[in-house]
Amino acid sequence: MLDILNLWFPNVMSRLPEFFDSFVQTIIMVAVAGLISFVLAILLGVVVTVTKPGGLYPNRGVFNVIDKLINLFRSIPFIILAASLVPITRFIMGTAIGTKGALFPLVVGITPFFARQIQSALAGIDSGLIEAAQAMGMGLPEIIWRVYLREAIPSIIRVSVITLVSLIDMTAVVGVVGGGGLGDFAIRYGYQRYMMDVTIATIIVLVLLVGLVELIGRLLVEITEH
Repeated sequence: MLDILNLWFPNVMSRLPEFFDSFVQTIIMVAVAGLISFVLAILLGVVVTVTKPGGLYPNRGVFNVIDKLINLFRSIPFIILAASLVPITRFIMGTAIGTKGALFPLVVGITPFFARQIQSALAGIDSGLIEAAQAMGMGLPEIIWRVYLREAIPSIIRVSVITLVSLIDMTAVVGVVGGGGLGDFAIRYGYQRYMMDVTIATIIVLVLLVGLVELIGRLLVEITEH
């Protein structure tokens, strides 16, 4: 097996520790940026859902501001957004390169997409459940927690998987502007030094990672739906 890997991926095997470090950096970026954006997206998704016209607590001003900001940041291609955020990233994170420097643009880039996905998941809740909760005298926080979020768990898992796959894609893209991870590894060796085996190995690892995320997501959906 080792002989085959040395034959097919000579440039990867000669840089195996660096390749492994890049993989770990990608996992760290996906985990940290995914967790932060999940919390922010839940908050934004809930606020947009309850403040929309006809919502539980309609507020045209709050709804329009958040809704337009989500649309604005979703409209900017991520590579352009990441490059434009370099001064702010350097100010907040202390650096704009490497894994640490990639986290801020990743959070800014994925949160609007994630928030819209969460809003879509919450919109699928049966209005009859909301009316029943109101008839039982539940307050707004209780309805949000016990009806919106609890009943939407399978849908939230589905949109989270979609978002994580997009986030993995972004971690590869952010390598163009100095971020770490497999994207940076593939660009430095696969693209700039024409080492095709590095590019192929990176693609294989990313495809396997996406497959693993989707598998775990399907299992969690099956568990929460029963």
